[in-house]
Amino acid sequence: MIFSTLKKQIKEKAANCDFNTASKELQSYIFSLDTENFIPLITQIGSIPEDIPHDSTEEKLYTKVSDIILAKCFFELNFKSVVLHERANSADVLVESKYHNYSLVADAKAFRLSRTAKNQKDFKVESMVHWRGDNEYSVLCCPYFQYPQTSSQIYGSALNGNVLLFSWEYFNILLTNNIRETETNNLENLWKQSKQISTVTSVCNRNKCFLNTQNNALMNILNISKDDFDNYFFKFKKDIIKRGNDEISYWENVINDINSYSRKQAIDELISALKLKQKINSINKYIKCLEDI
Repeated sequence: MIFSTLKKQIKEKAANCDFNTASKELQSYIFSLDTENFIPLITQIGSIPEDIPHDSTEEKLYTKVSDIILAKCFFELNFKSVVLHERANSADVLVESKYHNYSLVADAKAFRLSRTAKNQKDFKVESMVHWRGDNEYSVLCCPYFQYPQTSSQIYGSALNGNVLLFSWEYFNILLTNNIRETETNNLENLWKQSKQISTVTSVCNRNKCFLNTQNNALMNILNISKDDFDNYFFKFKKDIIKRGNDEISYWENVINDINSYSRKQAIDELISALKLKQKINSINKYIKCLEDI
C-alpha cells in the first residue's frame, strides 16, 4: 500500500508541480516515514512501474525518488546522507560516517521488468570510479536479480575500480535486522567488499559473477545464517513475481482497451505513438532555418 501511495504521489506531483518542488515534497514525505513503513519501499523502488510512461516527467521524478530512497537507506543506517542534484557527471548520493573517518558516493538504479536487454553502460560502473573523487568508496545500488547472473564486464570493472555492487535487497536485510553504524559498530567492511574480493580473484576470472562470494561475506559481517539469508531472498523473489504479475495485468488491460478502439481511434493512437507529427514539425523547423539563412 505504501508503494501504491508513493506512485500516486509521483504521478500527481509530476502533473501539478515543477520538478524541483515535486522532488523536495517527495523527499519530505519519504524521510518522514518510520523504519517499519519505509522498509517495504526499498525493494519495490528498483522496478519502474509499467504505467509510468517511458522518458516522461513521471519517469524522471521516479528516478529522483530512487535517489531519495537510497539516501534514506543510509540515513536509516545512521549515516549522514545527501541527495546530489548535479546529475550530469556525478553520483546520486553523498554519504559520510558520523563516527568513523570515511565517506562514499552511491548511485541508485531502477529498471523496468519488461526490459531484458541491458549492457555494462546501464550500470555505469566505470563512471562510479571517477565519481568517487576524494571519497573512500563507490556503491552501486541495483535490484539484485537485475545483475548479470553468470559473467559480465561490470564485474571486472567493479573489482578493478573498487566499486561495490550492492542491492536494494541488501539494504532491506540490513534494516530488517536493525543494523546501524555506531561508535562500536563500524560498517566499513560492507563497502570494501569489491576491494577484498579483488585480492583473491585471478585475472582470468575477474568478469565472472562474484555475488555468491559477496553474499557469504555479508552473512559473516552481519552474523546472519545461510538459511535466514536464503529465506530473505526467497521472499524477495516471491515479491518480484507478484509485482511482475501486476505489471502483466496492466498491459493486458491496455490490450483490451486497444481491442475496443474504433478504426479512426486506432489510427490516431498509432500516429501519436510513432510521433509522426513531431517528426514532421522537426523537419519543417529545419527547413525554415535554411530558408532564413
